[in-house]
Amino acid sequence: MPAPRARQIALTASERRRLKKLAHSHTAPYQQVVRVRIVLDAAHGYSNARIALRQQVHLDTVRRWRGRYAGQGIDGLKDRPRSGRPPRFTPVQRAEVTALACQLPAETGMPLSRWSSTDLAREAVGRGIAEAMSASTVRRILSADVLKPWQHASWMFIRDPDFATKAARVLGLYQRIWDGQLLAGNEYVISCDEKTSIQARCRCHPTLPPGTARMMRLNHDYDRGGALAYLAAYDVHQARVFGRCSPRTGIVPFMDLVEQVMTQEPYASARRVFWVVDNGSSHRGKAAADRLTARFPNAVMVHTPVHASWLNQVEIFFSIVQRKVVTPNDFTGLDQVEDRLIAFERRYNETARPFKWKFTPADLEDLMARIERHEQKERHFQQPAGCGHQPAALSAAV
Repeated sequence: MPAPRARQIALTASERRRLKKLAHSHTAPYQQVVRVRIVLDAAHGYSNARIALRQQVHLDTVRRWRGRYAGQGIDGLKDRPRSGRPPRFTPVQRAEVTALACQLPAETGMPLSRWSSTDLAREAVGRGIAEAMSASTVRRILSADVLKPWQHASWMFIRDPDFATKAARVLGLYQRIWDGQLLAGNEYVISCDEKTSIQARCRCHPTLPPGTARMMRLNHDYDRGGALAYLAAYDVHQARVFGRCSPRTGIVPFMDLVEQVMTQEPYASARRVFWVVDNGSSHRGKAAADRLTARFPNAVMVHTPVHASWLNQVEIFFSIVQRKVVTPNDFTGLDQVEDRLIAFERRYNETARPFKWKFTPADLEDLMARIERHEQKERHFQQPAGCGHQPAALSAAV
């Protein structure tokens, strides 16, 4: 009986380009690269035996992938679906493990603050969900729903009764809108706050720079060299920072910063300069607003809602300072801390661009609507007497 003839393969220009790209790929799976090279050799007219020698594979391997490509094209080079090992756990068992992970351990009577995969596996066996289950199996089951009960994040409940009104005013200023009117060209928005307790920690041994296969190393022991506060005013639309250091915070240091900004152009001759501040003791309430306006009639103080400093854009700058200047903390004294902060401020102003603020008044309306819907549901549940807990489900809304 004569042997079957090899399947003939003819490639178009586009097919050849695509296959050559795969054949020389450094990221494609090795098996796929070998299969593509077999097809390219076949298209050159090589016999199966010669292709097997060139690619260092068995003759039957050449026949298989040559025939697959001739019949199905590039899709024929993929692995066919395989049944795999039968699942050891039923969908009901997997659902029960997922439901257990969605409960707080205290609700199940466990003396734990949060689940680990090992604890969940042990509890599943103890409850009779399965005769045996490993921690890795638990992680695979929970990964389908992206559940990670061993992680946690904190959140803060909205307590300010005028949150929506105050937040809308701040967000409007970021869009250059005040009382429904666009701000003029000679009106500015300043975001201001204090970064407190920046310590000077002098390490007992010098910090070692990074080297080959070694990160920068910092000695754990240190001597305390005191602490200072860094006050900063950030022009939201000009992306310019004005800062100063002070031994402590308070009304006087804050007004010194205001004096530093408002006595220079273009703010000295501006029509209005809006100062966005939080509710810290240095600038809290109507008394602080009146004090600012009395000193500078063209200055308007705008407060963020209580416990909503995340609406203050200067906090973004402070996070940059923390990551790039303060951490890791290794300073010989407060003078070095102050010099470093002021030098970084000058460096930042040379290349700074306005932050891309994405939380808009429309997002605020959506947030308040979601909170209202949640509070309507919560009214059907009665809180225990004296319980100070706020509804945990609001974490999804806030």
